[in-house]
Amino acid sequence: MRKPRWWAELSLIGVVYAAYTGGRLLVRGDEASAVDHGLAILRLEGLLGIDAERPLNRLFTDVPALGIPADFAYATLHYLVTPAVLVWLFRRRPAHYRAARAWLMAATLLGLVGFTLLPTCPPRLLDAAHGFTDTMAHFSAYGWWGGEASAPRGLGGMTNQYAAMPSLHVGWALWCGVMLWRYGRTPLLRALGVAYPLLTTVVVMGTANHYLLDAVAGAAVMGAGYLLAPHALRAVDRLRGTTEGTAGGTAGTGEAPPVVSGGCETSAGEHIPGQRSAATATDDTSAAAR
Repeated sequence: MRKPRWWAELSLIGVVYAAYTGGRLLVRGDEASAVDHGLAILRLEGLLGIDAERPLNRLFTDVPALGIPADFAYATLHYLVTPAVLVWLFRRRPAHYRAARAWLMAATLLGLVGFTLLPTCPPRLLDAAHGFTDTMAHFSAYGWWGGEASAPRGLGGMTNQYAAMPSLHVGWALWCGVMLWRYGRTPLLRALGVAYPLLTTVVVMGTANHYLLDAVAGAAVMGAGYLLAPHALRAVDRLRGTTEGTAGGTAGTGEAPPVVSGGCETSAGEHIPGQRSAATATDDTSAAAR
C-alpha cells in the first residue's frame, strides 16, 4: 500500500471539511420545525426517564468553576483534538491511518444528512420557561465567543444553530477515543481514549448545546460510518486500479509472458523438441539390441 502524502491528505481533509461546513449552512431548517423537534426529543427523554440535561445545566450555570471550563472545552477541543489524533495516526500509525480517516469522513457526511432531515433546536435556544441557560452566553465575558454558539463574537451568522441532531461533538470524540484505545501503547493514552468521549458528552449537555439523545445519535452515526468506510475504500481502490491499469497498458495487467516453446518439452540430449543428437540415437539403438 502506497504511503499517503501529507499534502494530499491535508488538501483532501480541507475539501471535505469545507463541504461539510458549507453544507451545514445551506441546510438550515426553519425555526418552528427545529423547535418542535427539540421539544419532541425532550418529551421522549422524559417518558424514558433519561432527561439529564436540566440538572447538569443548572449545575454548570450555578458553579462557574465547572461552567467556564466546560464552555472552553466545548469551544476548542472539538477543533483541536480531532486533527491532533489524525496527525498522530499519520505519523505513528500509518498502516491504520487511511481506514481511520475514511471512517471519520463517512460519519461526518452522514451527520450532514441528519442535519438536513431533522433540524433541531438545542436546549439553550428553547424558551426560558423550559429551564435551560445558555452557559456560553452566560459566561461570554470569559471567552472569545459571543451569545451565538461557539463562534467568535460577530460570526454567529456563520453557524447553523439548529444542527443539534446528531451531536458530532460526541461523534468525533468517540472516534478519537477509539483510536487512542486501539492504537495507544501507554495506559495514559488508553485512559484518555475512555475519558474524552465521556467528558464531551457531559459538556455538551451541561452547556445546553445538546440533548442526551443527540449524543446517542452521534454515536450511532459513527457506528454507521464505521460500517460504510470499508465499502468506500474498496470503491476508491477499484477506481484507482482501473485508472492505473488503463494508463499502464499491458504492463499493469500482471499477465505472464507467452511460452516460447508452445508447450513442447525438451530433455537432456535434445536441441530442438523431438530432434535428438546422433550420439543419443546410437545409444538408444544399442540399448534396445541388448
